[in-house]
Amino acid sequence: MKRIAVTGLTGQVVSSLIERAPRGVEMLALGRPRFDLSSRDMVLASLRNIRCDAIINAAAYTQVDKAESEPEVAMRINGVGAGFVAETAAELKTPLLHLSSDYVFDGTLDRPYREDDAPSPACAYGRSKLEGERQIAARCENCVILRTGWVYSPFGTNFVKTMLNLGETRDEIGVVADQIGNPTSALDIADALLAIAERLVDDSDPRLRGVFHLTGQGEASWADMAEAVFASAEARGRKPVRIKRIASADYPTPARRPLNSRLDNAKLQASYGIMLPQWRQSLDPCVRRLIEAK
Repeated sequence: MKRIAVTGLTGQVVSSLIERAPRGVEMLALGRPRFDLSSRDMVLASLRNIRCDAIINAAAYTQVDKAESEPEVAMRINGVGAGFVAETAAELKTPLLHLSSDYVFDGTLDRPYREDDAPSPACAYGRSKLEGERQIAARCENCVILRTGWVYSPFGTNFVKTMLNLGETRDEIGVVADQIGNPTSALDIADALLAIAERLVDDSDPRLRGVFHLTGQGEASWADMAEAVFASAEARGRKPVRIKRIASADYPTPARRPLNSRLDNAKLQASYGIMLPQWRQSLDPCVRRLIEAK
């Protein structure tokens, strides 16, 4: 495998893929204005012009709350646009890896979600991501759909960076404690994507295709994660910051978030032998990098 096309230019996963790509593997990042998921002609033309061994669809509309007021925009990018990528991948006979979200579930289950659990998104963003999954599955057999969530990294905008920035000026921060998920490093996601892409190129086994869950090991609430961020920061000389545990009802948002975002990764481990690190293990070096970058 020598060349991978990845949609997006500056997102957390794209930046992580560029950093993690091994020597000899070229990552070709495609983004606006030259590449726009909402334009079928642009998607087809761009991908047709690239001779690549695999395609990773990492670009997405990710403004969860804003999607409530412009659901058609989210759907055009995350749903219809994903279909354009799948259509092209099928035409080119190129393996496709597509990133989806824990938001395809409503969060009412009392255990981690498995791949065969029925999706039931509770917000416009989740509905757009689910439509993307449906478009991908209908148009491209040689594909892997990977649901992930609670993504953080040294890049872009994410919860860890937001907490560190708030901690510079506050001694106490209210953080939601009744939403539970699996914090996941984008760098770990990138490592997994590269390994999966290589397998797809070399192995036509249909059991390696389909829907999989891809998250860090272990679970946490947002408040748990914030406490871990500030413990790591304090160990590196930052001032202490207290976390005030609050309920989702105390921090209303336009989009309804799942209270349970936990995803079961057993299928991915059984099929690919891939298990991401425990979330605390990956969080600490991310905090270190963000502090050193200041």
